[in-house]
Amino acid sequence: MPLPRDRLARPLRDLRISVVDRCNYRCPYCMPESRYPRDHAFLSSQERLSASEIERLARIFARLGVRKLRLTGGEPLLRADLSDIVARVARIEGIDDVALTTNGTLLAQSIGPLVRAGLARVTVSLDALDAATFARMSGGRGRVEDVLAGIDAAAAAGVRVIKINTVVVRGRNEHAPLELLAHFRGSGHVVRFIEYMDVGTCNDWRREDVVTAAELIERIAAVWPLQPRAKAYRAEVASRYTYADGAGEIGFVTSISAPFCGDCSRARLSADGKLYTCLFATDGFDLRTPLRAGASDAELESTIASVWTARVDRYSEIRAGIEAPALRKRIEMYTIGG
Repeated sequence: MPLPRDRLARPLRDLRISVVDRCNYRCPYCMPESRYPRDHAFLSSQERLSASEIERLARIFARLGVRKLRLTGGEPLLRADLSDIVARVARIEGIDDVALTTNGTLLAQSIGPLVRAGLARVTVSLDALDAATFARMSGGRGRVEDVLAGIDAAAAAGVRVIKINTVVVRGRNEHAPLELLAHFRGSGHVVRFIEYMDVGTCNDWRREDVVTAAELIERIAAVWPLQPRAKAYRAEVASRYTYADGAGEIGFVTSISAPFCGDCSRARLSADGKLYTCLFATDGFDLRTPLRAGASDAELESTIASVWTARVDRYSEIRAGIEAPALRKRIEMYTIGG
């Protein structure tokens, strides 16, 4: 069959696979401790897709045009068979790139087997370098020293691209960007600043808490002059800049101030096998039930293609005309990995 395009003519090129819904952090913009107490019922191992089920679905997505896979969570390093999952999806014909998003706390002890299995890129979430702000942004979990050790270990293991993602929230970590850039300038790692988004329903998002990319660019350029850089490919999420002195690249993800829905080619697969066509979706499409009920690859491929061709999502582009916090319930970010 021809490769599917949605109703806005967007192809299916990228798949984010959440391998687990659990996390060892309680970041206030994703899984705040007050909403997810220690006895919260996360998915059981039986409810999660197995490594072989993830591989099978990834093969089908590849036949529909997916070329890039990103493994997410929750915190994906909490999944004991993650290296097996990486090895399985990295060998799929048509998949050009396998990446991982992690908070980095467990990365130093995990990265070796992952690289040997075929992991090519790593994105580490790091919202501050100072211990007090880091604790506030991680819900009092983890240590910034462990995250930095994980980044160093990934570089030493030969990971070819390492990115550091920072969510900037007004009044919480506004000072962090300059400190992070000073630390990573010249390292070859790309720091990316993400505008605080109204993902899910439990982070008490307010537009006035958003620090826009334009504000950050002005602040950063006053210290280190910047030059804009062209996108590497049409659906690239981040706006890219380089330091004028050649010390590296930084990026900005502008879902609030300059939405990029028109080029979105991303689908998301949750740990329990639901397909989501937007980060701000209300619900997903169950693939686990037909998968376990004996559906053929052709039947699953047809189902996925039908979901994608019916897609009209462009939430961020229409956000300006609605009161986002009053919208119907949306899927939580920890479920589909951001």
